[in-house]
Amino acid sequence: MKKVALSEVKDALSKYLRLAEKEEVIITRHGKPAGILIGFKSEDDWFDYRLENDPRFLRRVEAARQSLRAGRGIRLEETGN
Repeated sequence: MKKVALSEVKDALSKYLRLAEKEEVIITRHGKPAGILIGFKSEDDWFDYRLENDPRFLRRVEAARQSLRAGRGIRLEETGN
């Protein structure tokens, strides 16, 4: 993870986008974290990021976990797949 001042990122955005493909870039304003730049090497990485941060998907995952804890459903490990 690299920390970079906003003024530096504004002057060299392409450079930091390339760097963000390899590691998260924390953007600071007046020395304090203000944002994060995350790069994607492929469209699959972009899709994964969107899915992992989609509130609807996360709610469905949590509902499925609650269902399993309540004894409803079958764990994948039990299916032999």
